[in-house]
Amino acid sequence: YGSGGRAIWTLFLVTFSGGWPNYTQRLVDEVHWAFALFFAAYVWVVVFAVTRIITALFLKDTLQAASDDADMVARETRLSKSKVAKKLRTLFAMADMSGDGLLTAGEFEAVVKLPSAQIFFQTLELRTEEVYDLFTLLDNGDGIVNYEEFCAGVVRLKGQARAADVIGTMRDCRLILDKCTALERRLDDICSQDGVII
Repeated sequence: YGSGGRAIWTLFLVTFSGGWPNYTQRLVDEVHWAFALFFAAYVWVVVFAVTRIITALFLKDTLQAASDDADMVARETRLSKSKVAKKLRTLFAMADMSGDGLLTAGEFEAVVKLPSAQIFFQTLELRTEEVYDLFTLLDNGDGIVNYEEFCAGVVRLKGQARAADVIGTMRDCRLILDKCTALERRLDDICSQDGVII
């Protein structure tokens, strides 16, 4: 090594060596040590420039792959939704024994007992009890449910939408309770002014 400068030069050669030290060492040793500065700067710039370019290419490829993954996930989600819609249509058609496009409670109970329907409801993360509740919730009192109401209800009960609906329902109930309380106070005020006892 000989000196501190030569030791640093040797470490530089070891770190960034390719084939170039074989061609430059004679200039540094036999002509002038300043050639070490030139070659060090040159190698430093070239190595880091090439490294940056390669890193940029890898980063570009990685970002492209991530973008493709996002597109693939979106495509799979659309495909999954269309498969669920198709299965719901098949299930509704299977349940609609009269063929009138409406489900009665009897038709619905008959189809829910079928093993294929139970498996389908399990794939949607729905328990059979929830499905009975769904029919009761969708029924406006006339005992029938159409396809759109059925699909909307099943999707609402499926997965995370369930939690969002519960939160929305709790908020609505709180608003209704507040209005009822205000109405009760107002009614009490009116009754106390007129001397009416409730």
